[in-house]
Amino acid sequence: MAEEEKVGFFKRLVKGLSKTRASIVAGFDSIFLGYDVIDDDFYEELEEILIMGDIGINATTSILDNLKDKVEEQHIRRPLECKELLINSIKEQMRVDSTEYEFENRKSVVLVIGVNGVGKTTSVGKLAGMLKDQGKRVIMAAADTFRAAAGEQLTEWAHRAGVEIIGGQPGADPGSVVFDAVAAAKARNADVLICDTAGRLHNKKNLMEELRKIYRIIDREYPEAYLETLVVLDGTTGQNALVQAREFAEVANVNGIILTKLDGTAKGGIAIAIQSELDIPVKYIGVGEKIDDLQKFNADEFVNALFGIEEPEETPAEEGASSESGSEEASGSSEKEEKEENGGWTMFTWAADEDDENAYSEFNWPD
Repeated sequence: MAEEEKVGFFKRLVKGLSKTRASIVAGFDSIFLGYDVIDDDFYEELEEILIMGDIGINATTSILDNLKDKVEEQHIRRPLECKELLINSIKEQMRVDSTEYEFENRKSVVLVIGVNGVGKTTSVGKLAGMLKDQGKRVIMAAADTFRAAAGEQLTEWAHRAGVEIIGGQPGADPGSVVFDAVAAAKARNADVLICDTAGRLHNKKNLMEELRKIYRIIDREYPEAYLETLVVLDGTTGQNALVQAREFAEVANVNGIILTKLDGTAKGGIAIAIQSELDIPVKYIGVGEKIDDLQKFNADEFVNALFGIEEPEETPAEEGASSESGSEEASGSSEKEEKEENGGWTMFTWAADEDDENAYSEFNWPD
């Protein structure tokens, strides 16, 4: 079942990154097929496409420097021969020092911060549902008491996820809500306490003071708990998300990023910039509104989805393989999937529905 869910989410990720893929991969194709030799003009066009894909100037420079070194080391002369090297270079730039999910293995408090409108409260609910499905006892704290209807929204997500919630009156002190939630988590032997906190970057001094107060309460009342701080960023905002991540990292000990709204955005390359430039791991990504549309982030899987490279699957038994192949060939003519193989990797494109530019037809993976 877990494997089926992974494959299903990868397909959704592939669809969600379709606009980003269209802006990046289509440009790469024209370059790799349009140049006969690897020269300065070739690298300049690659640079432009990477930057336009919201990968960022610094990350782009590192990616291309890495690519140039490999091209020289391996004495590569033809552009098509370095396509796979480029993809691997992007993956290497996304390596970060630490990607552990320690809070899943210990009694923990997870603080979730982020500006209004990025999907913070929704992400808290989805994360609670994910942990509940793992068999953990989860309590949510509605400590974002300043935003209108935040408590009601989180309560609805608590019902969906089937977890308990501790809240307060609108305008109440967030620290008092966290204090009550910590007491409840200890009394009920909860595995994880997830706190939805207010995030306001227009006044970093107030934000810092508020976070410090919350940290002090947790440290004093629940010192044995592992503390995780996650920042929620809106993937559709591109480089603005990178700026927000950097500013939050200045006022809090950020352990990871939750990157939301990747479905349908042309700025999905920001995930590469965040990990490359800030060395802060993207731990979760969201590609939809359903409770299971938040999943753990895997850098290699993300790049594969970005470039339309199929995920490796277990080789089926020979009898099953032949029959499945036959059925796929029989139904292939009715699908809108179009496959192009070039340079040792496969790109998938889907014809959009006539009435919805964001709708894509279903497809079957090739053998």
